[in-house]
Amino acid sequence: MTAGMGAGRKSECGPAMDDGLTALARQLGHDLRIAGHSLATAESCTGGWVAQVLTSIPGSSRWFERGFVTYSNLSKRELLGVRTETLARFGAVSEQTARAMAEGALAHSHADYALAITGIAGPEGGTPEKPVGTVCFAWAQRQRPSHSATRLFSGDREEIRRQSVAAALEGLRDYAAQG
Repeated sequence: MTAGMGAGRKSECGPAMDDGLTALARQLGHDLRIAGHSLATAESCTGGWVAQVLTSIPGSSRWFERGFVTYSNLSKRELLGVRTETLARFGAVSEQTARAMAEGALAHSHADYALAITGIAGPEGGTPEKPVGTVCFAWAQRQRPSHSATRLFSGDREEIRRQSVAAALEGLRDYAAQG
């Protein structure tokens, strides 16, 4: 963190690190390292923020395998193998797409776990069915069914994205604990 920057403040390089997010990432990294597992991420609306938080932890290369930023539908298809039919039928912001992203991250990496985030951070892009703040998550592990969830967050674009990062990390921690 640069001199004069407080925790949770925005820097000129993008969102500043948040003590709560860093603590979540540190604990998750510890758990993955102890278990001998690694993680891949597939992010859309968070634009790599989860990967940024994870790689801010010293030694994260022992458990963070790679991250995919798949903002467009084309990148979801090309990099993660999300089917055109899934996107057409359910939309980019859906649990079905989030699960396909997480499963695609596993298929296109050497990681043991994957998490995925896709949503509408705003301020535009919402609909009555999927308002701004709608974010879909998925968590996957090799040889185990994936899990997904949808949350509705409030706040501005950065607040929605920050809440999404926290929910993704917490969700992976819970998913891994159930395995």
